[in-house]
Amino acid sequence: MTETGMLNREIVAELAKMGHTDRVLIADAGLAIPNSTKVIDISLDVNVPTTVDVLKVLLKHFSVEKIIISKATIDVSPSRYKEYLSLFDENMPCEIVEHSYLRDTLTREVKFAIRTGDFTANSNIILVSAGGPRWYCECQA
Repeated sequence: MTETGMLNREIVAELAKMGHTDRVLIADAGLAIPNSTKVIDISLDVNVPTTVDVLKVLLKHFSVEKIIISKATIDVSPSRYKEYLSLFDENMPCEIVEHSYLRDTLTREVKFAIRTGDFTANSNIILVSAGGPRWYCECQA
């Protein structure tokens, strides 16, 4: 029985399948996610857990090279946007896209989505997988 690290076996299994540049979506409770996208629903109650709760745990176990956020997050929930950015190095690339593009296109392209109980409007973030700091490079370009 797993007692340390990330405990959700479905999330762990999906993360293990990911490679460099693959994407995972952490979604609020209301985002329309297509039936064709694998969804792991961990919502329990209003705001339990939040997307930030999930993001903080994922970042302990998952390397990120870029984040993608909807412009609607900045417009409607600017504090959440700032909270997201505070969890990353200041040099982390952040792509801002129209909400309709995130909802209608990017939700179909992610490897999987984690649906939370977050009721903060437009609290959706896509993480682009990186080759993390464990990779050895003989020569630096």
